[in-house]
Amino acid sequence: MTPLDLFSLKGRVAVVTGASSGIGQHLARALSKADAKVVAIARRAEPLQALSDECAAAPLSVDLANISDWDNLAEQIAAPFGPPQIILNAAGVNLREPAGDITKDSWDLTLHLNLSVPFFLARALLSGMNGWGRIINFASLQSQRAFPNSMAYGASKGGVAQLTRAMAEAWSHQGITTNAIAPGFFPTELTGPVFADTEKAARNASQTAIGRNGRLDDLTGPAIFLCSNASAYVTGQVLYIDGGFTAK
Repeated sequence: MTPLDLFSLKGRVAVVTGASSGIGQHLARALSKADAKVVAIARRAEPLQALSDECAAAPLSVDLANISDWDNLAEQIAAPFGPPQIILNAAGVNLREPAGDITKDSWDLTLHLNLSVPFFLARALLSGMNGWGRIINFASLQSQRAFPNSMAYGASKGGVAQLTRAMAEAWSHQGITTNAIAPGFFPTELTGPVFADTEKAARNASQTAIGRNGRLDDLTGPAIFLCSNASAYVTGQVLYIDGGFTAK
């Protein structure tokens, strides 16, 4: 095996949630270009179909917030290409509510989609991995920093960091590693309001060590590394891809 072979995803099946837009869509496209067979999951069927037409990903329109039968979902995911060995849990929600406006429903939705879904989906797919697997969760700058109007989101993403360590402890001995990517400031639908404010976007860029906000292509290499044999001895880690924001 050559050094480049370590990064090959050829023959691997990957499932990517939140694949209709933003980071999930970008990484579904990137994994497909890296020769993985991709099942792309999101609520919205139309952008999923456009992604499928572009890169041959198998679209699966599902509202993950309302799943009650995870075994049935696992069967649907495995139908196009077989059971996946790679899971990218990119689906998420940030309602940006001040603490006084948070309701039980909005709190429960945020923690369910951001924290519970990655666990229950991974557990449902675990038996199909057969001794080799890669689970990539999505943490956040708010896994360790508090931001305004994001209490529920921050709580969920703090939980994702610990969930990642706990999943690694439980399953790494089976050859199934679990790590998390914590993106910095990237332009997505979730961060649209921030990037629409040019002053705020510039302020965020100035807080990084590199001096700019992220571009979606900045996530491609780290994600492929965590999905491949190159990361075989890396598990339980949160990789901050933030231009050095958390280093300052």
